[in-house]
Amino acid sequence: MRFDSKAVLITGASRGIGRQIAIGFAQRGARVAVHYARDRQAAEATLALLLGGGHLLAQADIADPAAVQALVASAVAGLGGLDILVNNAGIYEERPLTAVSYDEWQAHFQRILAVNLLGAANASYCAARHMMRHGGGRIVNISSRGSFRGEPTAAAYGVSKAGLNSLGQSLAKLLAPHNIFIGTVAPGFVETDMAAERLAQPDGDSIRQQSPLGRVAKPEEVAHAALFLASEGAEFTTGTIVDVNGASYLRS
Repeated sequence: MRFDSKAVLITGASRGIGRQIAIGFAQRGARVAVHYARDRQAAEATLALLLGGGHLLAQADIADPAAVQALVASAVAGLGGLDILVNNAGIYEERPLTAVSYDEWQAHFQRILAVNLLGAANASYCAARHMMRHGGGRIVNISSRGSFRGEPTAAAYGVSKAGLNSLGQSLAKLLAPHNIFIGTVAPGFVETDMAAERLAQPDGDSIRQQSPLGRVAKPEEVAHAALFLASEGAEFTTGTIVDVNGASYLRS
């Protein structure tokens, strides 16, 4: 796969899966906009790992619709266009219904959906409108195994990722005539900062044993799937959801 001269915006690219996706695109010739929310130092560390030139940093609060619109506009201006959007930014919180107040429940859902679903929807809107005027493009969403199997202690997270799956499929049908193709990657547990605390707990080994491989995914493995979905030749996979969970959860 090559992405020579392609302009790519990756949300949540300062660490983990987003960082590896950024590295993968840069290794293959793309120019990358590394989005971050607050941790500029981590974003700069990602930027320093990218091969080639023409990359840039882009800060925005994904939960803020105006900030998302400005983010896409700045990526277009800084990269000289936008060919690929990767909606990777996401947050995770455990707030079991049985353990929180009604007000906490409301705030929890609002926080999670604002970033994981509405932020991705707004970024997709802004990117797709640009792509429609410039011959098409690719959008890749990073979802989760939890969108299918359920998240008992993090219901808002599961809901947000299920919504992201539906968003990708809906837009795939709408935008294909505009030469815009959309794919979704649904990882299980991945060796990232987000999962590190959970994997370090006493049940960490049992989580790893959910897969017959006896481990969780590496960020590079999730990035590989995202790069494929964004590549030329993968057009007929539009609307696809690719599971990257080591057979820890198999759906029919």
